[in-house]
Amino acid sequence: MKTTIEHNTGIYTIDLNEPIDISIPLRAGKENVNAFYAEPVKIEPFRMEGFVGSVKEGAPVNYNNIFFNPHGNGTHTECVGHISKEDFSLNKCLKNFFFLAQLISVNPEVQSNGDRVISKAEIEKLIAKNGPEAIIIRTLPNEKSKLNFQYTGTNPAYLDHNATELLVQNDFQHLLIDTPSVDKEEDDGKLLSHHAWWNYPTKIRPGATITEMIFVPDYIKDGTYFLNLQIASFENDASPSKPILYALQK
Repeated sequence: MKTTIEHNTGIYTIDLNEPIDISIPLRAGKENVNAFYAEPVKIEPFRMEGFVGSVKEGAPVNYNNIFFNPHGNGTHTECVGHISKEDFSLNKCLKNFFFLAQLISVNPEVQSNGDRVISKAEIEKLIAKNGPEAIIIRTLPNEKSKLNFQYTGTNPAYLDHNATELLVQNDFQHLLIDTPSVDKEEDDGKLLSHHAWWNYPTKIRPGATITEMIFVPDYIKDGTYFLNLQIASFENDASPSKPILYALQK
């Protein structure tokens, strides 16, 4: 099924039968992608005296409990509540779910201390100056190990806060990236890119979001897409999410 969308940059057609899912599924066990010392995802039958929520074990239905941490166990979207003293819920901050998005592929620069940093200069070369509300960053090399990598203690690539400030200056509202965080894994709690993205605490951007630990396959080319950013309705600073892209046809 095809539909037409109108944006301030033009009129586009998208085929709703050709979604491109760039989320990583939550799976039980240690093969699930993991970061920040989060425990592995657990999906197991509810148990009480006389009942086990498993059809295989004789129940009429499957009735599972799920244990996970949205920040550490896979693709997730977060709001300013992630770093604020004030209570902000992603479910209340994210009010629209469809955006024009630009996908870019970047080579993080290796610094003398071994950090792999996405620089302002690299971002400046690639971003569109007008139009898209969302920016999607795919880091290179784009290995399939991102689907189940155990990131804890590995110092993954991150976004220089000057690059983040540039994105804010160019009016991007939604940032999606395939690393566990836009900030360095261990940075003494500075979280410079998080603070820069949300302008916290001076001039807060409550409608802006960050989505981390996505995976964009190599066959998806850099360019502009229609983005459907799906979340669960948790009253929390973050939620597991399912960003879906659609190719644009003018």
